[in-house]
Amino acid sequence: MKHEQVFWWRWLVVVTLGVMAFGLSMVLAPDLIRKLFGLLVFSSSAGLDAFGGPANEYIMMIHAVLGAVMFGWGVALLFVLFGPFRSGSFHGWLTLCVSLAAWFVPDTAYSLWSGFWQNAVLNTAMAILFAIPLAATYRASRQART
Repeated sequence: MKHEQVFWWRWLVVVTLGVMAFGLSMVLAPDLIRKLFGLLVFSSSAGLDAFGGPANEYIMMIHAVLGAVMFGWGVALLFVLFGPFRSGSFHGWLTLCVSLAAWFVPDTAYSLWSGFWQNAVLNTAMAILFAIPLAATYRASRQART
């Protein structure tokens, strides 16, 4: 892997670790995450509290499940990053891109359709953090064709 490719690979590893840390925080710090999403969606850290006991318990459970899925997705991305992507395989590069698109398109489309544009903005910021190094490594990965 060339020096420039190492920089972009490290960028992707850091962003992926960030996804994993956020996912784990959804499981291990549910009150904090509920407040964060309250701020994001309702401009108040207590925004979700208005739903009451059973609804809040369900929201916390859904956040924990989503966090576990994000953590697991991050583990899979790391395996691709430390395996085929790091060795310059175009299939590794393509696997990352397809996985990201499979998350971004339906998640962002539903967020916009349902009126939760804030989540679409958050998704777009995350997608950009992945897109920059993927765009920078496209040519080298494409030339490898393995």
